[in-house]
Amino acid sequence: MKLWGGRFTKETDELVNRFNASITFDKRFFKQDILGSIAHVTMLEKQGILTCDEKDAIVTGLKGILDDIENGSLVIDETAEDIHSFVEGTLIERIGEPGKKLHTGRSRNDQVALDMRLYIRDEIIEVNDLVKDLMKVIHRIMKENITTYMPGFTHLQKAQPVTFAHHMGAYFEMFRRDRGRLRDIYDRMNYCPLGAGALAGTTYPLDRNDTATLLKFDGPTFNSMDSVSDRDYLIELLSAFSTIMMHMSRLCEEVIMWNSDEYHFVEMDDTYSTGSSIMPQKKNPDIAELIRGKTGRVYGALTAILTTMKGIPLAYNKDMQEDKELTFDAVDTVKGCLALCEGMLDTMKINPEKMEASAKQGFTNATDAADYLVNHGVAFRDAHGIIGQLVLTCIEKGISLDELPLEEYKKISPVFEEDIYDAISMETCVERRNTIGAPGPTAMKAVIAMNEEYLEET
Repeated sequence: MKLWGGRFTKETDELVNRFNASITFDKRFFKQDILGSIAHVTMLEKQGILTCDEKDAIVTGLKGILDDIENGSLVIDETAEDIHSFVEGTLIERIGEPGKKLHTGRSRNDQVALDMRLYIRDEIIEVNDLVKDLMKVIHRIMKENITTYMPGFTHLQKAQPVTFAHHMGAYFEMFRRDRGRLRDIYDRMNYCPLGAGALAGTTYPLDRNDTATLLKFDGPTFNSMDSVSDRDYLIELLSAFSTIMMHMSRLCEEVIMWNSDEYHFVEMDDTYSTGSSIMPQKKNPDIAELIRGKTGRVYGALTAILTTMKGIPLAYNKDMQEDKELTFDAVDTVKGCLALCEGMLDTMKINPEKMEASAKQGFTNATDAADYLVNHGVAFRDAHGIIGQLVLTCIEKGISLDELPLEEYKKISPVFEEDIYDAISMETCVERRNTIGAPGPTAMKAVIAMNEEYLEET
């Protein structure tokens, strides 16, 4: 049943019908559409626009439709134009004349704007919870690896020693910011567009504050044209999703490298790996690679909505129907990737010995060796040159600074004494860095305690 057929004398072409229809994807709005309609008619009755009997009949009918869809006894008819038409048509079939008054004082424009906001609001809560679950796993890894030494990198070159706790803590901070962005988007979008009509409001004496309260919004929107044409919250959401995916992709890229034979810092669990059809020895980190790959899919959704919206005049235009499929796909992709990333990290085996050996072999303690000289009165620029010569000596001999004999140190600078080995040990290099945010155990324990409090409170 079309809601708009009165002024037409011809049926639309079937190809046009299929091209125009949105039921195949907006059917996932069924719950939000019905709850929005229940709030709408409740307000209409309070305002004297519907009688109490009419309101009760409509609400009972809508609740029955909701129950029947959820238990599977009512299948959404995909020949309907959209979910709004299906729900209203089914209601009229079930309760008769009162059902025809459901749409009083509203348009599909403000109705779909409401449904999308209700849906996105629910999804933000779910995604936020999934990010938190991932952060809990990262937090657990941090607590268990305060003294797991590893090389820190710049330019993919070994730089200075850090700990695995410190390295993973960087991702904790990224995902903390992601949750903050989701919270901001929720607060900014949590205003009710219902009552905006097609674009110019309505002559019915609606109480938009009441509808907003019933649907747990912070209030009504303040401009009816903007209410039906605003998609900023979707653009913000897809931008936040893109950032979440970017963070997961960076983490997965590192996991892929760490899992390789060249690093062997970690080993992926069998349940999050796959094999090769031809090479029996292979154990591939496919889940990490797929998360990395699906990041582009979410970026594509953001680019698509920005491109769709860039040239649309006020107010509603049919182009805006394109917001749904790409948003739904991005929601499903992000939720799936977050759940898989959590499980992948939670089951991942860590190899501390390999990490520490790699840190030693990469001269990550060279800066600390220079600091040793500075602390013994050598100017930093001179110390830098001395340690550079020592590193060249080690490279020629195929050994680390820890393994270089003291006489070799003294050949280049007589300042060196036996205590150089303690000064450049991985433990000393890390433990002396205890300013807040550094990898030292005192600093890390303070940050972990703050993270614990954060996870309990949010």
